[in-house]
Amino acid sequence: MLNYRTHLADMPSYDVTEREWRIKINANESNLNLPPVVEDRLMGRLSRVAFNRYPNEEYDALREQIAAANNCAKENILLASGSSEIIEKLFYGFGGINHKILYPEPSFSMYRIYAKAAEADGVPVALNDDYTFNAAKFVAAANDNTVALAVVCNPNNPTGTGIPLADIKYVADNTECALLLDEAYMEFFSADNSALNLLPTHKNLIVARTFSKAYGLAAVRVGYMIADADIVAAIEKTFMPYHLNVLSTVTADIVYQMRDEFAPRISQAIAERKRMAAALSNLNGFTVYPSETNFLLVHYDKAVALNECLTQRGIGIRSFGNAPRLSNCLRISVGQRTENDEVLRVIKEFTEV
Repeated sequence: MLNYRTHLADMPSYDVTEREWRIKINANESNLNLPPVVEDRLMGRLSRVAFNRYPNEEYDALREQIAAANNCAKENILLASGSSEIIEKLFYGFGGINHKILYPEPSFSMYRIYAKAAEADGVPVALNDDYTFNAAKFVAAANDNTVALAVVCNPNNPTGTGIPLADIKYVADNTECALLLDEAYMEFFSADNSALNLLPTHKNLIVARTFSKAYGLAAVRVGYMIADADIVAAIEKTFMPYHLNVLSTVTADIVYQMRDEFAPRISQAIAERKRMAAALSNLNGFTVYPSETNFLLVHYDKAVALNECLTQRGIGIRSFGNAPRLSNCLRISVGQRTENDEVLRVIKEFTEV
């Protein structure tokens, strides 16, 4: 009999099974590939990659570029395979037996999984009934439980809720634990609400970002964290050598250099989000929650049946079924305008039957 690690069989998993969708709006991805001018420069750069060498200079070049854009040193930057890996390693670095990790609920479902994998005690803190963040409640839970790490997703996934910087500052000012701000969707919110503004005065603060959402690099898997150099040095020990491949690093480096090329797309996604929110709000029985992301969370009593209808039409969205606090909720990513029009048409047809 194979002797697996204790409790491995009890570990929950994250379902990434997919099908061939006609319209795919279930994973908060960008439905546009790279801008042609970015793709052209990237192809030229990839043609000069030394495939026979381990990653080295490319990794530091991206760190230096991100550091320069954020007025810090490269020692404050850590790169990884998406911000999800950053989160996993932080849970490992601050987790362990008798260590507690705090996070909101509902929020990114991997927090609970990563806490369990790190053999830490996960401490969920319920959001308000309208999915807004209660800073005072979160601080009290962090201090009462003497947590090693507290995590806040801003804007929050899957609710889409944005948290004002004043609330983040309140949490940072009133906790002593490591505080991670998962800002995977911040480009769709506002730079004024980013915890990056607090990094110079809060040594316990960590900000995680990704290239997967606003910059459309979900296939490449690159993310980064910005934090005090001592935190970066400690968490870096949890990674294997050469953990980020050159192809991903070079791609992210070119995209970050040319990130202004993505500004129109981000603005378009925000505009489409607002248009879809208004249209869905006008449908009988729909509750559309305020969103600062590239997706919408909606509540509808016939959500399961609606999801089945959309699936039959080749449209993939995220249905939460009877999940706690998300019963009869659907998460709809923002696609291209023509895709959004088709989604709205099918939903409207369903509600009028």
